[in-house]
Amino acid sequence: MLAVCCGQTEQAYLDGLKRLSKPVTLRSIVKVGSPAQLVRHAVKLREKDRDGFDEYWCVVDVDDFDIDEAVAEAESTGISLAVSNPCFEVWLILHFADCTAGISGPKAAVERLRKYLPKYAKGALDFTVLAERVDRAVERAKALGAGNPSSDMWRLVEVVRKH
Repeated sequence: MLAVCCGQTEQAYLDGLKRLSKPVTLRSIVKVGSPAQLVRHAVKLREKDRDGFDEYWCVVDVDDFDIDEAVAEAESTGISLAVSNPCFEVWLILHFADCTAGISGPKAAVERLRKYLPKYAKGALDFTVLAERVDRAVERAKALGAGNPSSDMWRLVEVVRKH
């Protein structure tokens, strides 16, 4: 599996998940850009390496982007999406607590996450604190559905664990 991530925090999370889920081959790379740009980048990577990976994923945030464009491109090209709304920190919060009230943006999500991870900083994620809580995060994320807040990371986690 190859996961194109929009940030280093997402990459750090996936690297930790990979260590839990051996023998899966999961490679994550960071690409800065809009969700649609990440999908197009994943398509280019797949075209360059036809025999490389069985699945291609993009881990993206809604933030202020038009997520519908990325969803349409992903569906038409066979790229899987793990979308967090408004941002990846929602997924991290779900490791600790339910998160049902709307979150105004990434800054508010980080503030909420720091209730559980006081030293949290983007790009410096200690997965060991989250490892035992992944199952609960999956349950909570599934219960949320779409909208703000939400996260599809549970879909990627389940695929990684099945391999």
